[in-house]
Amino acid sequence: MFAEGNVAVVTGAASGIGRAAAERFAALGMRLVLFDQDEDTLARVASGLRADVRHLAGNVARFEDLERLRDLAIGTFGKVSVLMNNAAIGGREDGNWTGLSDWRRIIEVNLWGVVNGVHAFTEAMLAQHSRGAIINTGSKQGITNPPGFPAYNVAKSGVKTLTEQLAHGLRGKGDAVTAHLLVPGWTYTGMTHAPDGKQPAGTWTAGQVIELMMPRVEVGDFYVICPDGAVTPELDAARILWSATDMTENRPALSRWHPDWETRFDDFVSKETGA
Repeated sequence: MFAEGNVAVVTGAASGIGRAAAERFAALGMRLVLFDQDEDTLARVASGLRADVRHLAGNVARFEDLERLRDLAIGTFGKVSVLMNNAAIGGREDGNWTGLSDWRRIIEVNLWGVVNGVHAFTEAMLAQHSRGAIINTGSKQGITNPPGFPAYNVAKSGVKTLTEQLAHGLRGKGDAVTAHLLVPGWTYTGMTHAPDGKQPAGTWTAGQVIELMMPRVEVGDFYVICPDGAVTPELDAARILWSATDMTENRPALSRWHPDWETRFDDFVSKETGA
């Protein structure tokens, strides 16, 4: 999949995980089509890569912009081997029942941006009759749903469900094109809350996320859940399992953060992780 001459399309490519993907793919000799709403930064990133690169500025929330991106990629290179629906924006803390305009903006970019990418590219990639991958960037916040950023969590939860449905639907199409959910851990990107601008201890770099992602996609993993310097795979698994059993055990919503359940959650984690 990630081989010299193959074509990768990356949204949100001007910074963070998208930029790291573009840089790594370029180093492998892949041909690239990069997309971002930040036209100036995108152009600088594209010009700095030693690769055959095209770039296009636009908004993933507009389907017509993703159609233009598809047409540019296929019109220029004749195929798309890897599509990374990666563009996203950060959420505003709290705002469960306030900030409706923020809700619309976050969901339009973080969820509808992925929906638009899937709709614009999937049929064209299937028509190629060659191996391809659609990688949608999710978030652990869309799985365990921590309090504090509800619009962001709702959008990323939707990306998880969408990508699961996409993967299932593609199984009946010959398995040439596969879908994958990239779930970064605590990653130092433009959306990381670091007031001093320094990389917080415990975070991964965006490059580390891409280095873990590529071999996992190549072997066909659907869930690509990244650890980081503060959270091990075992701790991730325990948190995800506890959240899933809130319903089956009839606990309060988000019981992991409920004061009456704090001790029981800690005991569960200790048992699951052996800590």
